[in-house]
Amino acid sequence: MTATPYRIVKRREIPARFAPGEPISRRDYLLDGALRTWNGPTQDVLSPIVADLGSGPAHVVLGSCPAHDPDTGLTALEAARKAYDEGLGDWPTRPVESRMACVADFARRMNERRDEIVRLMVWEICKSRKESEQEFDRTIEYIDDTLATLRAMRDPSRRHVEASGLAAVLDRSPLGVVLCMGPFNFPLNETLATLIPALVMGNTAVVKLPRIGRLLFWPLMSCFAEAFPRGVVNIVSGGIELARPLMSSGHVDVLAFIGTSRAAEALRALHPRPNRLRCVLGMEAKNAAIILPDADLATAVPEVLRGAFGFNGQRCTAIKLIFAARGIAQPFLEEFANAASKLKIGLPWEEGVNITPLPEPGKTAFLDALLADAREHGAKVVDIPGRPAGALDDAFFAPTIVCPVTPNMRAFREEQFGPLAPVAVFDDVEGADGPLRAIAHSDYGQQASLFGGDAEQLSRLATRLRNLVSRVNINCKCQRGPDILPFTARRDSAVGTLSVEDGLRAFSLPTLTVARQTPANAAILDVLKRKERAF
Repeated sequence: MTATPYRIVKRREIPARFAPGEPISRRDYLLDGALRTWNGPTQDVLSPIVADLGSGPAHVVLGSCPAHDPDTGLTALEAARKAYDEGLGDWPTRPVESRMACVADFARRMNERRDEIVRLMVWEICKSRKESEQEFDRTIEYIDDTLATLRAMRDPSRRHVEASGLAAVLDRSPLGVVLCMGPFNFPLNETLATLIPALVMGNTAVVKLPRIGRLLFWPLMSCFAEAFPRGVVNIVSGGIELARPLMSSGHVDVLAFIGTSRAAEALRALHPRPNRLRCVLGMEAKNAAIILPDADLATAVPEVLRGAFGFNGQRCTAIKLIFAARGIAQPFLEEFANAASKLKIGLPWEEGVNITPLPEPGKTAFLDALLADAREHGAKVVDIPGRPAGALDDAFFAPTIVCPVTPNMRAFREEQFGPLAPVAVFDDVEGADGPLRAIAHSDYGQQASLFGGDAEQLSRLATRLRNLVSRVNINCKCQRGPDILPFTARRDSAVGTLSVEDGLRAFSLPTLTVARQTPANAAILDVLKRKERAF
């Protein structure tokens, strides 16, 4: 690793739209329907970007935010509990269309803060300008689709059942208080993709902001405060120590968490009534791409390139292990390396940038350790024309390909979550040492991609892979979406299912109202039906 930063930004290089401005020092936070002032300790928010803004090179200080203590977290939990009031509060009992109106109002207010949120995302997590804008727009679309889907789910034709002399109205009811914890890589989208369906179904929530990507939520604080009733949404900022007492209290009904399986297991273990705890968890993945002997490299290479190196490989859906058939491995590696040489390393606001600084402290050292372990056990770094390999400084990591990796190497087993592409070579795709068995033995089971031309073979392999992972992609990269499709996984990669409709189901419970079809109950059934038509 170099002693000096790979890239020092000069003030003149920063477009006016993305100028960091003065540090944003925030002490306000959302608690029980009001923006409160925090008088305790704060934590500086630093960008991974090193810039010389007039006083020498340094990581840009974007601002500061509260470092809340456990007592504040418990106060937020109590506010959410009071608003829920054991299911009898105003929010869980108000008409669904009223809750939908609050969510729509929030989305409108959020959309007005687009530029500010995108700018903060660019500086905090160094997601490219284009991808930051896409994340924001996708989140607004997700909210709109959630409301449209809920309206369709409540169509009387889907909810009225008559059988065996009984008439039933099917419905869904909230689960209680949700602890919502999103990730740094998609801080806005992944947080709201669990929070919004939870709220519209009648739950109340405590949101613990991600440790990286917190400041971009401050423009949303007033949006939440103005759109939702008192206590429905409460937002706190701090480390994992903030979440522990909330889980230990036993008053969290649903844990919505995106992060590592180790952290998820630790949080679940704290709950004194685990049988009462519902979980919606998104965790690690080691998604594989399998390059079969008859794969069309003109298709496979760009798909694998985007899958492995898109947003620096910092996606749970990224391709994190590549299996290449021996007969095609060398031409694949040559074309893959040539394609990787065209990836632009730079700053997130630059046009066409592909590789940006990594926001996690110590990440480049971790990736270098995976690379060193692979080389120690016999793998070699594949030459990418005109490019260095590995860490360039404490934030930049050049796109790196290493081959052949084997099961005794950390890069074969561990999720790298960065721009390091390990490639294994195989002889028999279904053999004891082949990709299918490797995926079956993995701790993770989210997705896989198959690249080949034989329709019969692809169909057979896809059928077998569906018992190992939740999604098989044929001649395309691993990915999430479109959001109408279910998003889930096996083993240590996920608990629960998300999509627009699955998200609504994940944060609610099927309930029904039943009456015998008798003349005496005719008036009751008529009232029920009228209320349904009114919706």
